[in-house]
Amino acid sequence: MNIFDLHTVRIDFWECLNYLPVTIKLAIEAELLSLLVGLIIAVIQMKKVKVLNKLCVVYNSFMRGTPILIQLYVTYYGIPIALKYINYYYGTNYEINGIDKVFFAILALGLNTASFNSVTIRASLESVDRGQIEAAKSVGMTDLQALFRITIPEALEVAIPTLGNSFIGLIKGTSLAFTCAVVEVTAQAKIIAGRNYRYFESYVAISIIYWATTLILELILFLIKKKIHIPDVVSGKEKRVAA
Repeated sequence: MNIFDLHTVRIDFWECLNYLPVTIKLAIEAELLSLLVGLIIAVIQMKKVKVLNKLCVVYNSFMRGTPILIQLYVTYYGIPIALKYINYYYGTNYEINGIDKVFFAILALGLNTASFNSVTIRASLESVDRGQIEAAKSVGMTDLQALFRITIPEALEVAIPTLGNSFIGLIKGTSLAFTCAVVEVTAQAKIIAGRNYRYFESYVAISIIYWATTLILELILFLIKKKIHIPDVVSGKEKRVAA
């Protein structure tokens, strides 16, 4: 009996690799959503907006206090139920079956990651020298202009290492997207293993794919971090800010 078949690993590797673009697409779109929501949460908590700040605290507590797998199930089954309720009571006609399954996975993964990214974004924004923000306001910039032209660019380099690790974690988190009927790398491995009953070989194959993807991302993040480096000519000290 052949306990471990290396040839099967090679075949499974190339079959699963065809679904890597789906995994990358899921991760990128979920990360973009998480950055947007995370920035909004960070700004609300920094400004201490009364009602919204409390809602953000509850939101972060729920997202961090429940498993991402459960959040995926709640999103996948909860949104159709909510739409059915709206259709029934408000006479609307939202097409429930027409919703792309990828949407549920992106929404759940993005909102979950946003909770963690908001802490990173907030800490990075607060690390920016207040003197520069005051200087921006003194020349007529609004709070929003100062945020996007001064605060965010300078906070970017502080946040990149942690946000990069978050994105790498999101890549691995997409392996749970099969719960929303999305066929990505892990789901394809399950399908292949269900055909040949070589589960170990299939999981070895996708382990190599995830590992290689992570190594490439780490290299890209390292190069980006080196790229955004210019001296602070005002203080005379070398300071890294966004180029």
